[in-house]
Amino acid sequence: MRPDIVEKRLTSFSNVVRAGKRVNGLIRLMACSTLWEQAYQRLSKNQGALTPGVDPDNTLDGFSLERTDGLISQVMNGTYRFSPVRRVYIPKSNGKLRPLGIPTADDKLVQMVVKMILDYVYEPIFSDHSHGFRQGRSCHTALKEIHRTWNGVKWLVEVDIAGFFDNVDHDILMNLLRRRINDERFLSLINRMLIAGYMEDWTFYRTLSGTPQGGVISPLLANIYLYELDEFLAQTKTGFDCGKTRRRTEAYLECNRQLNKLWMREQRAKAKGTLTPIMASDIARQRDEWRRKQRATPVSDPMDSDYRRMVYCRYADDFLIGLIGSKADAEQGMAAIKAFLDVHLKLKTSEEKSLVSSARDGASFLGYRICTLTQDRIQTVHYSNGKRPRKGRVPADRIQLRVPQEKLASFIERQRLGNYWANRGNMRPELIDNSSVAIVSGYNSIMRGLAEYYKLGTNWKAEVGRAYHVWYRSLFNTLARKYATSASKIHQRLRTVDGYAVSVEGTAKKVGVFRLKDVQPSAPSTENMPNPHIFFKGRNDFVDTLRAGQCEACGTSDTKMEVHHSRKMRDIQHRSLVVIIRAARTRKRIVMCRDCHVAHHAGRLEQRLNAMKAGIEAG
Repeated sequence: MRPDIVEKRLTSFSNVVRAGKRVNGLIRLMACSTLWEQAYQRLSKNQGALTPGVDPDNTLDGFSLERTDGLISQVMNGTYRFSPVRRVYIPKSNGKLRPLGIPTADDKLVQMVVKMILDYVYEPIFSDHSHGFRQGRSCHTALKEIHRTWNGVKWLVEVDIAGFFDNVDHDILMNLLRRRINDERFLSLINRMLIAGYMEDWTFYRTLSGTPQGGVISPLLANIYLYELDEFLAQTKTGFDCGKTRRRTEAYLECNRQLNKLWMREQRAKAKGTLTPIMASDIARQRDEWRRKQRATPVSDPMDSDYRRMVYCRYADDFLIGLIGSKADAEQGMAAIKAFLDVHLKLKTSEEKSLVSSARDGASFLGYRICTLTQDRIQTVHYSNGKRPRKGRVPADRIQLRVPQEKLASFIERQRLGNYWANRGNMRPELIDNSSVAIVSGYNSIMRGLAEYYKLGTNWKAEVGRAYHVWYRSLFNTLARKYATSASKIHQRLRTVDGYAVSVEGTAKKVGVFRLKDVQPSAPSTENMPNPHIFFKGRNDFVDTLRAGQCEACGTSDTKMEVHHSRKMRDIQHRSLVVIIRAARTRKRIVMCRDCHVAHHAGRLEQRLNAMKAGIEAG
């Protein structure tokens, strides 16, 4: 199928699904080789491109156009079978282990093609309040939405889904897919993907439920599954919201009445010509008193029973709900959500982690503490347009994004930088054999990642300041240990006009020590509905190199070409500068003929090239 026809068909899905109709003919789209080339381009950039599944030989190393042709043939005739994923465990922040399923490279390619097609089907209808695993959305877009639209909430509802990815019901998921897709062959391919099982300690286990964390398509399937929750919350919000504005408080109305009386008194005296300086001074004094009282009086009744609002935000299986109403309303809402998850999606919730909190106390979401400001309303206001921060009076119940100290302490401990609570930075002796540039660069990346994530915080620089101080002391103590001197002398040696920096040996360049004040204000939020991926425009020239059919090692053409993935650049350091630069630009990938590829893995590539060169010279 021609790429332009496939692209036209994919872009038409948005109108079909928005009209409530089902799309069909998806399996035929998988016959387009351009989709598979784009799928490879996306996968090959990841660090896990060479991570093997149950078959150690089935990785993206050795990718070829003939390989995709074989996969297309198997998918189209219905003979493709998914291999079990390899089960591994990675540590979680709470000390527990999270299971991951690593598919084979062929399975990753098939999953990526399916995901690319499903993106066109579901992206146009996904909720604007869903931010997890979607193009143009992230944790920051979710937090910005909360900070921008949640002002005034009184209660926060946290509902924790226990083991979501392991408990997705396959029958429910397939029925949900059938609501939008009318292609049983395509759905059968997804079903075979779900029931492929997993291998752990060389033992096969069937997967009766769940989607493996680590799979390419699992995040998208999770969003499709929880789209039903988004719809339920949207309907609940429609029935819950009531009232246009809150009722004005009697004290505020009394202030307005008194101010109006004073104004009328002043105007009548002016009209009659009886406004004396003493009377004007008395009116001005009373007006100032009532205005001060008005500023200290709430404008509206925060507990007005005739005014209710509900807001919510979801990132994958983590979601938070904010309510303007009574605590009973919040508890009823949580009970309704639990019942919906149990009955309609067969998902269980954690009783310990599911709770209703006062907005003043706050709730944890995406590493931040979400709360409202009710007492200390004079604080530093940071602007996103580059204006200088200033102290100002913040409106009551303004939503705040706070940086939890426990998260910072855990980060410092995990990076082995020192003791956060004691405000002490420790040296890292295992780093002293590295160059000073490498040490500073490594430390910079640690703190820059932390600062860039928490820069959305309401007062993040002050809250991250202690962690920065521990990091700063750890850096200079490590450099002092490397050069067997004191930290104060390292300060004198690295001091520049604009902070501290280390020189790159043999050049005039310098690497500066990271500073919190150099972090730029957060960029504007992305569009709520990003355009779907355009797969067929601006194709990477790496695919053209593969199609050209010329080995970049020996120059042979008119033979089978494969892609060699280098784990490190030194694997191809014997090649020409042009080949090395191209490999670096294409994420350490190089096109080789089959013979050169085999010779390289056997450690005989240089010998093969020398022999070919000698043969050419002898000829």
